[in-house]
Amino acid sequence: MHGTRLNKKAIIERPSPNFKDRSVAEPDILIMHYTAMKTAEDAIELLCDPQSQVSAHYVVDEQGQIYRLVAEDKRAWHAGKSYWEGHTDINSRSIGIEIANPGDAVYPPAQMNAVKALSRSIINRYNMRARYIIGHSDIAPSRKQDPGHLFDWSGLSAANVGVWPSPLPQDYKRSANWGESEIRQALTQYGYNPDEDFQTVLTAYQRHFRPEVFATPDMVGKPDAEGNARLACLVRRKQAGIRKLW
Repeated sequence: MHGTRLNKKAIIERPSPNFKDRSVAEPDILIMHYTAMKTAEDAIELLCDPQSQVSAHYVVDEQGQIYRLVAEDKRAWHAGKSYWEGHTDINSRSIGIEIANPGDAVYPPAQMNAVKALSRSIINRYNMRARYIIGHSDIAPSRKQDPGHLFDWSGLSAANVGVWPSPLPQDYKRSANWGESEIRQALTQYGYNPDEDFQTVLTAYQRHFRPEVFATPDMVGKPDAEGNARLACLVRRKQAGIRKLW
């Protein structure tokens, strides 16, 4: 790995038996996870254990080494019961990247550079939409928290991986008087599951797009003006289709 360019020869093969055929032609969603285990090797052993019934396409360790466990044309078992923008069989249409992190630690620069390079390679290969680069907690907010509020989604977006909202004055104005029903509607419009508990799905949204609130626990799961404006920005950009593959 050099900088944020992917050296495919540097990917180490660690085949997992835990996969099936896809039910779609090719993947269009990229899911970020954290391993929530002590080491990357511990995670790889679990993901390669036929008794575990779990797997992912890639694991990125703390130093930025990339391991391929499942071929991209196969259905890995990383998403579980999940939902995004009306889709429910997320495993069949996604690629999963497991990032070695216990769940409460900052992601090292070398690791994030590897995630950026790998992600860009995948996105370019399948022409994935920017809003389809999401976290496990986005698609399963009542079950999962990964990749967590310490994951640098803003930095990924700056590297052309995923989306980061930059609200305009019109977004602040539009969302200034939003109540729960308007926020829920906007979350659904962007892609979140409308059947989830409001506070649960709002917290998942905050992990991805308003992580600053986690420095003040009392703000977690509660609406605020900046979070509403960022959500309004995301919905506006989605509706306008500003980016070619937005």
